[in-house]
Amino acid sequence: MPLSEKYKVKDYYPTIGIECHVQLKTKTKLFTSVSNEAIDAEPNTLISHVCFGLPGALPVLNKEAVFLASKAAFALGTKPQKFSKFDRKHYFYPDLPKGYQISQYEEPIILDGKISIHIDDGSERIINITRAHLEEDAGKSTHPAGADYSLVDLNRAGTPLLEIVSEPEIHSSAEAKAYAKELWLSMKYAGVSDVDLYHGNMRFDVNVSVSKDINKLGTRTETKNLNSFRSVERAVDYEITRQIKLLEAGEQVVQETRGWLDDKQQTFSQRSKEDAHDYRYFPDPDIPPVVLDDEYISNVESNLQISHTEYRKVLEGIGLDKSGIETLLSVSTEEDNLVDLVKSCLPEKDLAAFTAKYIINNLVGSEDWQGELKHRPTLQQYKSVYELINKDKLSSTNAKALLDMLEDGDDPEEIAISQNLIQISDSTQLESIVVKVLSDNPNAVADLKNGEQKVTGFLVGQVMKESKGQANPSLVQKLIRDILKL
Repeated sequence: MPLSEKYKVKDYYPTIGIECHVQLKTKTKLFTSVSNEAIDAEPNTLISHVCFGLPGALPVLNKEAVFLASKAAFALGTKPQKFSKFDRKHYFYPDLPKGYQISQYEEPIILDGKISIHIDDGSERIINITRAHLEEDAGKSTHPAGADYSLVDLNRAGTPLLEIVSEPEIHSSAEAKAYAKELWLSMKYAGVSDVDLYHGNMRFDVNVSVSKDINKLGTRTETKNLNSFRSVERAVDYEITRQIKLLEAGEQVVQETRGWLDDKQQTFSQRSKEDAHDYRYFPDPDIPPVVLDDEYISNVESNLQISHTEYRKVLEGIGLDKSGIETLLSVSTEEDNLVDLVKSCLPEKDLAAFTAKYIINNLVGSEDWQGELKHRPTLQQYKSVYELINKDKLSSTNAKALLDMLEDGDDPEEIAISQNLIQISDSTQLESIVVKVLSDNPNAVADLKNGEQKVTGFLVGQVMKESKGQANPSLVQKLIRDILKL
């Protein structure tokens, strides 16, 4: 089946392009020294004359924003442009006092690039990046329920954004979701943004069109400000279905900007969509062009962190499944880099896999995970616990129990001894317990002698109970066979 047929929905070919606004994690705003950490601030407290656009207010470019945008270029598989400049994009919003937004139009800081996406069905595709440009954010308008007025908070005005624009090469909601997730990971591991979707550090705008002609795009709509991978997927699905219904009914799709109602799982019309000429772009006269030389670009490259794709290869190499890999990549942070902890276990692959699986199965999702855990086991503690397992001193069950109770500075073996977790692996110590269990369970012994192998588990369980969980199960099975001469 041709690849194009895979995407067909009721004789229509969907095409999706995604624009993503990434909030750069600078300490101050893009053109003023006002703090950029506005999450918990009271409305209109992190503002200046520049944010208000007062006459005579002159913007000064934040050099850290340029540095972070340059790092993002490498994360997108390209390099920053040596020459870029800022333009004024004119439009009116109540939360944009200047009446224009300072952005990059003709000469953005990033051109080209690509994102490799992995779909749940196992397929892989390359999605090309058209451009990425620096711009300031607008403020925020809120509309109190039942009130006949709106409120404006300018704390967000001037926040540095990097807008990343994909080519219209995505053709399904699954691909759109995969692209959004991969872009999120790229920016996270590049260290350019806090990538907190809940607080809007990354926001996705999806452009969707459908057409019966695979070589011709239909009329597109843009659904703005999606802040989860699920909402990206569902908004795309909704728009594809809605547009096909319109066309099948003989109606036209209107080029417009739409919003997303998460509670109703549907898009809604907001305003007609503007084209570039509607914004009356012209070069910003107050900000000189950004000129980067080879030395600057080399310095940026030398400061790059380990990418998520490199970490993914490490996790694949220790045998983790796709779900476990993506979980670890998602939950790791700069402050709590669990993937790096796993990587530090190498070249001992089994130790790395043991550490990764404990983190995934026991730490992630725990009640304390989102808060302050009293303790996360250290690399040395993982190594010590794993060594106890290899020496048959600790069962896998007791290993988990031990890791759960370790605190800073604890010696795992000392704690295991004090908590009676050390496994009995001495056959002379276990033999008397096994003999007692066999004597107490003659029917099970008879069944085992008659070939009922499943009762072995029952007998091992009884020995474990008698030994208060300290018996080595493998040794117990051997002793049962030896004593019964099986």
